[in-house]
Amino acid sequence: MYNIIHNQDLNILEIKDSNQLLYGKIYLNDGASLQKLTLNGTVIIQDLSPLNYKDTYASSILFPFANRIKDGSYSFNGKNYQFEINQKEENNALHGLVYNKIFSVINKETNKDWVTITLEYIEKNKSIGFPFTYSIQLKYIFTKDNLSLVVSVKNTDSEAFPYTIGWHPYFLSDNLQKSKLNFVSNQKLIIGERNITTGIEEIKVQENLEIKDKQLDDCWLLNSNKIQFNTPKYQLFIDSSAKNNVLQVYTPPKLNTIAIEPTTGVSDSFNNKIGLEILNPDEFYTIKWGLKIINKQ
Repeated sequence: MYNIIHNQDLNILEIKDSNQLLYGKIYLNDGASLQKLTLNGTVIIQDLSPLNYKDTYASSILFPFANRIKDGSYSFNGKNYQFEINQKEENNALHGLVYNKIFSVINKETNKDWVTITLEYIEKNKSIGFPFTYSIQLKYIFTKDNLSLVVSVKNTDSEAFPYTIGWHPYFLSDNLQKSKLNFVSNQKLIIGERNITTGIEEIKVQENLEIKDKQLDDCWLLNSNKIQFNTPKYQLFIDSSAKNNVLQVYTPPKLNTIAIEPTTGVSDSFNNKIGLEILNPDEFYTIKWGLKIINKQ
């Protein structure tokens, strides 16, 4: 039996399974980010303490841009815009605008097989860097061994706006040194100073990435919509409904933890246009990310 508990004081949702195979924790005040996740009895996302959410953006939705914008500045339709610089040390705008927004619960449903939670944030204020209004809904669908996250954005403004989108989950391995990533790519981003994309290099087809002894902060353009994370304890299959798929991988200063970030764009996409899309007034954009776990033990 599944239960949804809403802690009104902290504005946190907990998803619990009486068989202890599924557990989730969503922080509504932190962009409705999924801070804890257990699938099929295995913990795959956990609190990154002592690291702070404001530094890690753990499990945040990255919109209207994923990654960074150099100096926070860009041009669109003949006008110049300036985002707030929220990464002072690199003088960049980082990870969009919704990671710290407060989401409301629109719908909750449970039955013996699944849990569905729909959350929403409505932006009515036009910021200087992004003077457009929009609404964004997140639909989390949990089963004992699967998670689907459906993100739907509507342009509620009278003008079109540019965007990319991404998700920033960190996954736990019992031994990251003996873990691997499987994906298919023959193009890797060239990352320059301040972690800004400066180009794309053709590489030998990458299919297996051993994480052992690597400090990663790398990005690939994928040839498919599938990623696999192999750990000694479990296999995690990650997929996306997007037609253009980008993979950002980062190893933080936290033992046996890795960020595996599916996105549709790259750093400075508002300027280099890699993955950049346009959403017209009253149009929707919807993307679905899925996780499926298979335990090895």
